[in-house]
Amino acid sequence: MTLYAAYGPNMDPRLMSTRCPHSPLQGTGWLLGWRLTFGGEEYGWDGAIATIVEDPLEQVFVALYDITEEDTAALDELQSVSTGLFLKTKVRIATLVGEQLAYTYVLAAYEGGMPSASYLGVLADAAEAADAPDDYVAALRQRPCRSTGL
Repeated sequence: MTLYAAYGPNMDPRLMSTRCPHSPLQGTGWLLGWRLTFGGEEYGWDGAIATIVEDPLEQVFVALYDITEEDTAALDELQSVSTGLFLKTKVRIATLVGEQLAYTYVLAAYEGGMPSASYLGVLADAAEAADAPDDYVAALRQRPCRSTGL
């Protein structure tokens, strides 16, 4: 098994149990030196899509899953890896038991654009379901967003 670091809707263990039923939540941690941002507004059905970019002063909360090969293939399909929309990258996650190597997905599009209010709500709910700190969830809920979808 391999570790997958989710920073978007896949932080929610209930959602991941339907998308990747053989891959349990292993824990949570922080992706140091990266920040959550949005891009690819032209690809999202409801505004810009969550992604991460390197930033030495920031950190991103992640949920870690022990993911099987079968579930990795399903997740790659969901993330449109074959079309090049998302790229897989290896990252180091700071956890309570030490640093762990995981992979995550990064949007292959320019940073910019606004997510919808509903999409930010999904992200905040997913972070809350993964037991993210209250201030992290609150910051997600307070981010600038579109008031309506596309």
